[in-house]
Amino acid sequence: MTAKEVVEYYSIALSKGDISTAFSYFSPDAKWHQPGNNRFSGTKTGIEAIGKMLVEMMVATQDSLVIEPSGAMMVNGNFVSCPVRFSAKSGAKAVDMNGSDLYEVTDGKIVQVWLFSEDQPVEDEFWK
Repeated sequence: MTAKEVVEYYSIALSKGDISTAFSYFSPDAKWHQPGNNRFSGTKTGIEAIGKMLVEMMVATQDSLVIEPSGAMMVNGNFVSCPVRFSAKSGAKAVDMNGSDLYEVTDGKIVQVWLFSEDQPVEDEFWK
């Protein structure tokens, strides 16, 4: 399976809410680099820590967090870049902006993920 296929299959499973299948594409000790200066920022290591963060994000947004591809995936060796549009609501606050997710795939598994936001201060304020 190519790096692009791994990320595509992960994304499809995640969009269907099939978390166990989505996480089957991760290495057990994967690292997720969440940007910014907010309660979710920093590096999460391992599927459990990554899963816990994603569940907490869904709880904080009353399950309104949506991440959708906004362009073609781009590949450079074992790296896959995915332009995305993400939106969510939390109480009276809302966020809706572009971002980019960068995946590193080794031996058919996602080993690292870096997220980028078009306006990190706005995203930080949303997650406070």
